[in-house]
Amino acid sequence: MSQPLLERRTLAEGVVEAMRDGIRDRTFVPDQTYSVQQVADLLGISRSPVREGLLKLEEAGLVRFSRNRGFHVVLPRSRDIAEIFGVRLALEPHAAARVATRGDDATIAAIESAMVALRSAASAGVEREFWRHDRELHRLLLVGGGNPRAAEIVASLRSTTALLGPPTSAGPRDLVQIAEEHAPIVEAVVRRHADAAEAAMREHLTTTGLLLVAQAEGLDADHPTVRAIWDDVAG
Repeated sequence: MSQPLLERRTLAEGVVEAMRDGIRDRTFVPDQTYSVQQVADLLGISRSPVREGLLKLEEAGLVRFSRNRGFHVVLPRSRDIAEIFGVRLALEPHAAARVATRGDDATIAAIESAMVALRSAASAGVEREFWRHDRELHRLLLVGGGNPRAAEIVASLRSTTALLGPPTSAGPRDLVQIAEEHAPIVEAVVRRHADAAEAAMREHLTTTGLLLVAQAEGLDADHPTVRAIWDDVAG
């Protein structure tokens, strides 16, 4: 593979990350049309890698091109969120069960360490660090369950839901409560209890998914509309 192609691919991936950050911090908003040239000028690069990066985001459903009019941002809707969590529910509970039965000592130790780091960040109220450790714990559980490709899929899905605005810690549960939702998963994995690990992961994802669907709808998590969307797509 030629060096220019590698560099262009790296630039395109950088565009994806920069756009995700821009959507997250509302530099790019859904009700406005943007051009490829605007993004190229903002990032100080040529149009080619910008277009490649935007096409990747279009595939993920985060931007939509209009003929001769540029593109606009498309934020995930409540049903999109439920669908994302439906995919996660198909992957992560099973992975937690697998790592409980198949994970080696080093893997289990890494999962325990990630849980310690998660609790520490929660207690300190360091949100950025907390979410980094949260993602790492979920990644370890997926990779430890023997499915690194699933870990990549989940990481991408989480990047999409992170664009919605405040995380669920801004709502009815704080960082410490979120951290403690992971405790039964890790405890079951450490004790090699596959069924308990699977059930605990399913409960954690369901709680989080319902809260995000509710947030997107502007409703409480126990509202019948939220439950109906969830049951129709992810249930």
